[in-house]
Amino acid sequence: MIAMMSGYGCIKMEDEYIRRHHRHEIRDNQCSSSLVKHIKAPVHLVWSLVRSFDQPQKYKPFVSRCIVQGDLEIGSVREVNVKSGLPATTSTERLELLDDEEHIFGMRIVGGDHRLKNYSSIVTVHPEIIDGRPGTLVIESFVVDVPDGNTKDETCYFVEALIKCNLKSLADVSERLAIQDRTEPIDRM
Repeated sequence: MIAMMSGYGCIKMEDEYIRRHHRHEIRDNQCSSSLVKHIKAPVHLVWSLVRSFDQPQKYKPFVSRCIVQGDLEIGSVREVNVKSGLPATTSTERLELLDDEEHIFGMRIVGGDHRLKNYSSIVTVHPEIIDGRPGTLVIESFVVDVPDGNTKDETCYFVEALIKCNLKSLADVSERLAIQDRTEPIDRM
């Protein structure tokens, strides 16, 4: 299924993808949200970055280093070092879902020196056409506990800001790779 970027129809597709793939069990002390990014690069390039659980620093600007314990499979755990400027230095994360056919990636934070307790996210990658060329719709959703002393709005705002930075960086890296790949317009294929 390929989405066409043309206003209302695209929003309908986003809603359908979110309904189908981004379900989270949300408790009273948690907040949740979904963010969307349209990237002018084909799905295979974007997915190759998203799925690299062992190298999130390829596109995540706040990650300085990552070490994976064991093979790259569901249940694998990575230790991530966070760059200075954030209220954390480490994060321990477990790969929950990796579906290369449907392009679905899920992870859960299981430890670290930060306040993102019970954080879980799902990222889906969908083909679409942007300006007559292969593009990608990326949706990232999350659920996380609201820390003591913070409101749901404050917590969601903070996490959304981090995800927006990651998605912008994902777009920048993917679009740079796409230019190198020289993808032809759809109507010429």
